[in-house]
Amino acid sequence: MSHTIKHQAKLLARVRRMKGQMEAIETALLAEAPCGDILNMVASVRGAMTGLTAELIEDHIREHVVNPDREEDPERAKGAAELIDVIRSYLK
Repeated sequence: MSHTIKHQAKLLARVRRMKGQMEAIETALLAEAPCGDILNMVASVRGAMTGLTAELIEDHIREHVVNPDREEDPERAKGAAELIDVIRSYLK
């Protein structure tokens, strides 16, 4: 079973929250809200998208490349853990 299927409900909840945030931006634009408010809303959506992306990439590595928690080769496990940490840092 793919990680996106296993965690489908959680992933869809995140996407639906982002959809609500995007609709709030549309509403704010139509209401001619101050640009600072809109920029903060956009930053929130960007953060949510980055978090979702990081989660999907990490789960992909763990499911389809190598899971450092289950890898028997300590060097491969260390390399996978380091890759996950780098991706998390890069996407912050």
